[in-house]
Amino acid sequence: MAWVYAFASVLIVSLISLIGIFTLSVNKIILRRIVLYLVSFAVGALFGDALIHLLPEAFSQIQSQLSVSLLVLSGIIIFFVLEKFIFWRHCHILDSGKHYHPVVVMNLIGDFAHNLLDGIIIGASYVVSIPLGVATTIAVVLHEIPQEIGDFGVLIHGGLSVRKALIYNFLSATAAIFGVFMVYAVGAFMKDFSSYLLPVTAGGFLYIAGSDLIPELKHENKITASVGQLAAIMLGIAVMVLLLAVE
Repeated sequence: MAWVYAFASVLIVSLISLIGIFTLSVNKIILRRIVLYLVSFAVGALFGDALIHLLPEAFSQIQSQLSVSLLVLSGIIIFFVLEKFIFWRHCHILDSGKHYHPVVVMNLIGDFAHNLLDGIIIGASYVVSIPLGVATTIAVVLHEIPQEIGDFGVLIHGGLSVRKALIYNFLSATAAIFGVFMVYAVGAFMKDFSSYLLPVTAGGFLYIAGSDLIPELKHENKITASVGQLAAIMLGIAVMVLLLAVE
C-alpha cells in the first residue's frame, strides 16, 4: 500500500511544475509578495520535517548516533555539491537583477537531478511509514511551489515559449517518479536502505532551508513583511507538529 501513496505523491509533485502558467496573469509585485510567503512557509516545513520527523525516526532506527550525525552532514555536503557542480541553484524570487539565471539546458539538468532526489526522498519516507511519507511530501510540495514558479520564469527568460517551458519543466519534474522506482528497486536488495536515507534527507532539507531559502527572505526589510514571513515560518513548523497526531 505504501508504494501507491509514494507514486501518487510524486505524481502530485510533478504536476506542480505546471503552476508557472498561472503566474503569467498575476501582477509581478503581487506575485513577489506571494512567493516570499510561500518560501517562508517552506522554510518552516523543511526545518520542521527534518527536526521533528526525519531525525527522531533516524535515531530510533539507527543505533549509532555518530552514524546519524555523519549521514546528516553527508546530506548537507551532497546538496552543496549538487548546487556547486551541477549548477542547481533554484531561483524562488522573480527578479532577474538579483539572481544568476543559468542557461536553459543547465537549469533543466539541475531540475532533473533535484526532482530525482525528491522522488528518492519521498519513496524512502513512505517505506518507513505512511505518516512520515505524508509529512515529507508536504515539505517537498511547499518547497516545489515557489521553486517551480522561479524555474518557469528562468525558462521564459532563457528564450523558451510558454508551451515549451511548461513541457520541458514537466518532463524534468517526472524524474521524481524514477526516484521512487529506484528506492523500491534498491531497497529490495539493501537492508535498511530507507532508514539510512532519512538523516541524509534531513541534512538536505536543512541545507535547502538554511542556504537557499532564508537568504532570499533577507532581501525584504519592511517590518510588516518580516512579521508575515516569521508567521509563515511558524505556520510551516506548526503543520509538521500537527502531523505528529496522525503518526
